Amino acid sequence: MLLIGPPGAGKGTQASYIAKRFGIVSISTGDIFRENVKNETRLGQSAKSYLDAGQFVPDSVTNAMVRERLEQNDADNGFLLDGYPRTLGQVDYLDEILATRCRELDVVLQLTADTDELVQRLLQRAERENRSDDTAEVIRSRMKLYFDQTTAVTSRYGERGILTEVDGLGSISDVSSRVSTALDLTLGLSSMPTTVVADDGRLERSAALVGTAFP
Repeated sequence: MLLIGPPGAGKGTQASYIAKRFGIVSISTGDIFRENVKNETRLGQSAKSYLDAGQFVPDSVTNAMVRERLEQNDADNGFLLDGYPRTLGQVDYLDEILATRCRELDVVLQLTADTDELVQRLLQRAERENRSDDTAEVIRSRMKLYFDQTTAVTSRYGERGILTEVDGLGSISDVSSRVSTALDLTLGLSSMPTTVVADDGRLERSAALVGTAFP
């Protein structure tokens, strides 16, 4: 399972909820990077050299980190991956990783939210945490980068019929409820109509049934 969403959409909170509900491990690429750098692994040292130079970490390093993490025993019974893939090349690489384990993705969950509301949410967070560098301009730039990176990825998964969109705005409990309903519908755990009602009364479409692990 993948979790995709813009900054401020509450992915971390929902990732914890989903992992607990389905009894799977939640894996954040940010955590993978930090762990490798902290432990000074070969991949961590390589990534740090790029970061220290102000450069993007190349896909080859990120891909290798993700592969190593997904090959750990706690991911054998399923996983929720947050922050990867970000490019079509990484989509293809993840397909290869899963194919070697005779598996494929069941669902890609995308948290959606109005950009202006997310900007205000992140500005309020920055004020609480005294993060003066997080200006509206910086936040909007991060939003643009997110959409530039993920539009092609979500389109690819949408073409495969495994993309489920859920409104990420609202209270934590409301969003968790919508997430739960959408996943139940997508994974065939519920016979309810395939719509999810947002806080403002809008109807959201849930994705059709998706693939499962190969036998």
